Amino acid sequence: MGSGREVDEDDHAAARQIAAAAADTLLAVRAEMGFADAKALKDAGDARAEARIQATLAELRPGEAVLSEESADDLARLQAPRVWVVDPLDGTREFSEEGRDDFAVHVALVVDEAPVCGAVALPARGVTYSTGAHKPSAPDGHSGRPRLAVSRTRPPAIVDELATRLEAEVVPMGSAGVKAISVVTGEVDLYVHAGGQYEWDSAAPVAVALASGLHASRIDGSPLRYNQANPWLPDLVVCRVELAEDVLALLSELPV
Repeated sequence: MGSGREVDEDDHAAARQIAAAAADTLLAVRAEMGFADAKALKDAGDARAEARIQATLAELRPGEAVLSEESADDLARLQAPRVWVVDPLDGTREFSEEGRDDFAVHVALVVDEAPVCGAVALPARGVTYSTGAHKPSAPDGHSGRPRLAVSRTRPPAIVDELATRLEAEVVPMGSAGVKAISVVTGEVDLYVHAGGQYEWDSAAPVAVALASGLHASRIDGSPLRYNQANPWLPDLVVCRVELAEDVLALLSELPV
């Protein structure tokens, strides 16, 4: 399938603007509702961030296809040359817990199955990471033990075994976006997931990671492909380029 009009700096800027707008909405929801009712807070955050994203997309990119965690899937997107893949609130648990800042907003543009631009907003930290002119620089080198980002609540067994074999320091944290971006910022050296995800969980973080010069792939080393009929994308690796060969070799020896 052809890629439609070329991706340009306006697309990178649009992704950034859309993610930042949803981030502002999430902060407003937290401020208005407080933390007494976690379920109500989660539901309101999902709904209002989704509405803000859809409205901003309609303004900036009217008529373009969207795949969102919080909307019914229109499979007409499979014929679209450009598809926005979004997660209005990644890390609902962390969003609903007072004092936690490890939740995110994901906005990615997928062309020909690749996340060509994207933005990850971390609302509680007041920062948005994106591709294009604002792309992050590659993280500085790290000479100590590898630092491995893992889920604070549901780390898959393969990650425990990988950490043992790498003699890695395990760093628990919240949302998938936060874990991937922690590799971009150099807080950790790798993030490996094999416990099940959807396209919206990784499209934007992978776009930013690749733009910053990191490695991102499936755990078997194959490319991450987006805008598939089934949006289930169960595993990924995001790591420093110099670690990729060793990490993928170790993962090939482990049961998934």
